[in-house]
Amino acid sequence: MRATLQRVTRATCTVEGEVTGQTGPGLLVLLGVAPGDTEETARALAAKIAKLRIFNDENGKMNRSVQDIGGGVLSVSQFTLYADTRSGNRPSFTGAAPPEQARALYGTFNAALRGLGLPVGEGVFGAHMVLDLTNDGPVTLTLDL
Repeated sequence: MRATLQRVTRATCTVEGEVTGQTGPGLLVLLGVAPGDTEETARALAAKIAKLRIFNDENGKMNRSVQDIGGGVLSVSQFTLYADTRSGNRPSFTGAAPPEQARALYGTFNAALRGLGLPVGEGVFGAHMVLDLTNDGPVTLTLDL
């Protein structure tokens, strides 16, 4: 499982003109699922993200987690995180999980974040989404589990 995190002051996901998910200060999480991923992987990644200390403390050091700041998460499924661009000019997505598996694990991941006390806005699995965000820092990290 792969997640690209962006620390944001706000983020919104819109599908066909309707807002489907949003967050204020917190994280935009772009989530990719690989064929070997499991529910355990999804829960472990959610726990890692919830506790990752990438928000500034009173001294300006990245020492606080999204939980610590009372922040939220906008979670968006993104199979393109598993794009293979090593040969040719057209990406291959064979490293991404099949849609049925990815949809289920995306749901498990979001439920795990909520179980850790985080408010979670969501994108729409498989839809064309428009993301609007304000990066904070900017701080962008990619996690692989």
